[in-house]
Amino acid sequence: MEISDYRKKIDTIDEQLVKLFAERMNVSAEIGKFKQENDIPVYDAERERKKLGQIAEMTDSSMNTYTDALYSLIFELSRSYQRKLSGEKNHTKDSIKEALENTPNLFPGRSLVACQGVEGAYSQQACEKIFSSPQIMYFNSFEGVFSAIDKGLCQYGILPLENSTAGSVNKIYDLMMQYDFKIVRSTRIKIDHCLMAAEGADMSEIKEIFSHEQAISQCESFLSELKGVKITPCANTAAAAKLIMESGRTDAAAIASPLCEELYGLKCLKSSIQDQGSNYTRFICISKKLEIYPGADKTSIMMILPHKPGSLYKVLSRFNALGVNLQKLESRPLQNSDFEFMFYFDLDSSVYSPEFIHIFDDISGMAVTFKYLGSYSEVV
Repeated sequence: MEISDYRKKIDTIDEQLVKLFAERMNVSAEIGKFKQENDIPVYDAERERKKLGQIAEMTDSSMNTYTDALYSLIFELSRSYQRKLSGEKNHTKDSIKEALENTPNLFPGRSLVACQGVEGAYSQQACEKIFSSPQIMYFNSFEGVFSAIDKGLCQYGILPLENSTAGSVNKIYDLMMQYDFKIVRSTRIKIDHCLMAAEGADMSEIKEIFSHEQAISQCESFLSELKGVKITPCANTAAAAKLIMESGRTDAAAIASPLCEELYGLKCLKSSIQDQGSNYTRFICISKKLEIYPGADKTSIMMILPHKPGSLYKVLSRFNALGVNLQKLESRPLQNSDFEFMFYFDLDSSVYSPEFIHIFDDISGMAVTFKYLGSYSEVV
């Protein structure tokens, strides 16, 4: 036989499969209607387990892995279809609809914004990129920014989420689990680190360097070449520059942005000391209130999934079935738990696409805890 002959056989089988799949979905819709009329939950874990067992008995053991994957996806699609037809109440979808209707068309240019650090911090640069005329309130820690939003002290907050060299800012993801907030914007800032010190200082005399731990990580190659120099982490790159100015020391230096050089009256001992020239940090703008502005094409969600095989796969297969691109997947261990994790997802999907709203039809039912963080666009 030629390959064309095999493909004709596949085509014939596919014709039967498509008809049977449509028939199965129609029956599933009838079951969904019955469940709704009799107040029965859409998800029936026991029934699905038994069904998978029956399928396994019908097939050769070498095919079990494939049939499990196939029918797990079919179950997901069937549940989604039942919920869609039943009009089941979905608080996430309702809040998204309300936000789309009530959010102003223009993002505010002026607002009170919380940033971590002091004047000259990279978060300030990100803030000024997102807002045209922000009034900035500085806090000593990332948690201070979250707390300011949570308590209504500031309407918005700016936080670093990840760096192209050093990776994710784990502290932010840990705090995300503790606070109620929404992401309304994001932006990327090119990070150009300079080693700066007080006037009169010389590179050969530097004994200690201060900076934020992320900046230290981003300049690892440069710092590894320095012998006998103490590396001391501090709260913020700009705080490190301010510390050098206030200390009057000529044997200490700071790693900070070029903005801090002029701001704190320091001199640059060496510029662009980061490991990679294309060094960017992504910042998010958070708010207490859900706001979805026109052009939103990114969505962030968090989940705590059941601690059992296939939990993450089911979520990923859901995205795949809808044709939604996953831009980022991050996991963080839960405190006081035995190998359980929080999963963070960044999805590439316009709020106006037909697939977007269906993301939430069934996905919350897959999780122990589900949190919609917002839909937004990135300021270039």
